[in-house]
Amino acid sequence: MGKFLAILHGGADPDKDQLTDEQQSEFMTAWATYAQAHEEALLDPGSPLYRKKRVTSTYVEDFEDSKIAYALVDAPSHDAAAQMFKDHPHVGLHDGNSIEVIECPVIPS
Repeated sequence: MGKFLAILHGGADPDKDQLTDEQQSEFMTAWATYAQAHEEALLDPGSPLYRKKRVTSTYVEDFEDSKIAYALVDAPSHDAAAQMFKDHPHVGLHDGNSIEVIECPVIPS
């Protein structure tokens, strides 16, 4: 088994594609169903990503990008982890939404 980080990207125009309260409720119900179906693999079901800072050796600055949430899963392979997100409700919420699945290898001691 391995650990995989999922980064959810939003493709929606934030000014144009805001969810209604009903759509938000439907999404949260779909997400809860998804999370229950994958509960054994979800090491961390994640959360939204807000207020971002970029840090370098010379500055700290605010920034924005398309990353809107994350999750951490346990899976037997990278392909299996990716397949786990094919039915995630985020993918169908807005055109352009996507999920990156990144392997997090164990660091040898």
